[in-house]
Amino acid sequence: MLSVAIITFNEEKNIERCLNSIATIADEIIIVDSNSTDKTKELCTKYLVKFYTQPFLGYLEQKKLATTYCTHDFVLSLDADECLSPQLIQSIQHVKANNFYYDAFTMNRLSNFCGKWIRHGTWYPDRKLRLFNKQKGNWAGSQIHENIQMKSHSTIAFLKGDLHHYSYNSIEEVLTQNNKYTSLQVEEMFAKGKKSSWFKIIVNPMVAFINGYIFKRGFLDGWDGYFIAKTIAYFTMVKYIKLLRLQQKKTTN
Repeated sequence: MLSVAIITFNEEKNIERCLNSIATIADEIIIVDSNSTDKTKELCTKYLVKFYTQPFLGYLEQKKLATTYCTHDFVLSLDADECLSPQLIQSIQHVKANNFYYDAFTMNRLSNFCGKWIRHGTWYPDRKLRLFNKQKGNWAGSQIHENIQMKSHSTIAFLKGDLHHYSYNSIEEVLTQNNKYTSLQVEEMFAKGKKSSWFKIIVNPMVAFINGYIFKRGFLDGWDGYFIAKTIAYFTMVKYIKLLRLQQKKTTN
């Protein structure tokens, strides 16, 4: 038996695509919603889901809460802007029919950027562990780097097929979300005692661009690959500038 756990907030554009993709594999669907103001709840009630409302606790705590609502040991955790490819559906059907036979499963995540699938660079393969036995592991980490951590000696296998991720619909979304994300990153980095410097502000963005565009072949995705590599470089710079300013502010206070 398999539970699927999804957290949502104003996901009317994505949620039905996600729910349709798990229709043949889910024995239970758990939705934990952060007080959506759009039609998310209305759309979810068209499906056989258990719908819970919880003011946003942060990604980590929200996903841990969704897992606690699952009544089956094996849980597939998804974001609302993700869905399963046909091959991944088949892979999950196969392991489910064979009583799973591992404690957890990883899969590649393939992201869609403004209507185009990005198959190279730092975005792919973006391997994720999302299918797991909740008796052997759970969500852990930080609020912006949450991941499923398994107990020692847990067995983990790789599933064929991609987890489709509809990441950004416009350049404006990229800029807005990454600006917010870097601010959260900086708070976490500062709390851990990490430091910024002019060297990191200048050099780290160049390294990020070369790594994604050249070494990981982001250039094979054409203009989109170039834009993504440049965006990662730009926000690497922004992150270290924000961290430096925070350091200076705390020093003068």
